[in-house]
Amino acid sequence: MELIGEILKLLVLAGLALAGILVILIWKKGLATKVTYLRFLVQVVAMVAVFYLFTYPIWQLIVLIVILVLPLFLGRFFCGWLCPFGLYMDAITLIRKAVKVRYRILPDKLNKFLHNFRYVLLLVFLIIPFILVLFESSLSLDLAINLAVRLGGPFEPWGIVVGPLLPLIVPWEGPLEISGVYFSYPYVQEVILYAGKVFSEIFVTISAWIFLALTLVGSFLVRRVWCRFCPTGASLAVVNRFKGFKWAPLLHLDKDEEKCTKCGICKRVCPVQVTEVYEQKGGKINTSMCMLCTRCVEMCPYEDCLKVKIGGKTVFKSRNWLEPSTIE
Repeated sequence: MELIGEILKLLVLAGLALAGILVILIWKKGLATKVTYLRFLVQVVAMVAVFYLFTYPIWQLIVLIVILVLPLFLGRFFCGWLCPFGLYMDAITLIRKAVKVRYRILPDKLNKFLHNFRYVLLLVFLIIPFILVLFESSLSLDLAINLAVRLGGPFEPWGIVVGPLLPLIVPWEGPLEISGVYFSYPYVQEVILYAGKVFSEIFVTISAWIFLALTLVGSFLVRRVWCRFCPTGASLAVVNRFKGFKWAPLLHLDKDEEKCTKCGICKRVCPVQVTEVYEQKGGKINTSMCMLCTRCVEMCPYEDCLKVKIGGKTVFKSRNWLEPSTIE
């Protein structure tokens, strides 16, 4: 743990140096990636915060409830700004750009299918403990006791759902140890734990490495590939379809139809290929696919065309960054 502490101190110092550089970049006039750099900084800070969170005996179910309830008010802000797994994928995107490899675009139908499929995955993970209890318990008392154990006990199916939060350095015995420091990767521990109950150790190890390779290669070829069907990203923003919940989520995108010229920039720059910002005529953008990364708002070249609002208050809006007056 002492070595981990020293590593964290170095990370903090590196973060402060990075923050100093970002302050210059973020406020540089005419830079069309101001919010993007700011988002990277927030993601790094969030990853360190998650590490410290996992050093305390926090009940995973509580963390899960926060993740599932938060979208009701903030949409998928967690996915776009706080998720450690999202940071890893964004870092891979930077590598892809550095080597000048073009990303792949998924067909819209496939992309929307993956978006809807994540709800199925979430449902499967959530009903696993209930199914196991029904098979193992015959008496009502046993049923209640075993259910409580399954929900917060050693099986912890919730660990799969909170998998994207896993930092690369973990404060417990992870799958990979180097000089007393344990490393892990989202979902790898779950793959090892649950596959190990059925298959041999070598098969489990190979499976974990295959999963790691697939997600890394997938993230290299397709922007934010896991976010398109991640069960943790199942957003409650869809409740705004129901009467009485039109206000949800409070944090959302808003579009001024009169100022939109259908240039298509918002659709091209979206990491998860959200099309509703482009297709919808105006007003509040109703889609649970949007991660609120604000890349479309940042890149939109038309003043006040796109806005990020919380309730009725504008917190960020598009500006005509192509005008000479903005790049002097």
